[in-house]
Amino acid sequence: MKAVGRNILIKPFKKGTEKTKGGLLLSEGQRADVRYHKGKVLSTGDQVCGINTDDEIFFDKSSYHRIDIDNENYCIVKDTDVVIVL
Repeated sequence: MKAVGRNILIKPFKKGTEKTKGGLLLSEGQRADVRYHKGKVLSTGDQVCGINTDDEIFFDKSSYHRIDIDNENYCIVKDTDVVIVL
């Protein structure tokens, strides 16, 4: 499986939960103050620079596309939607 162009294939990390003062459990995806998701790069397209396979990155949660392959969840983002490479 290989990303093409300016696309990056990512395996997102499991989202944690947080307990509010009122006792509600909120996942990272439900929190309004969390804008970015973290994941591991599995493949980069041939036009992507500065991001490599196995890098851990943060990417904008409003600009990724989720795909399921063999019952596994993956994300596709453009290189311009990556904000941090760890």
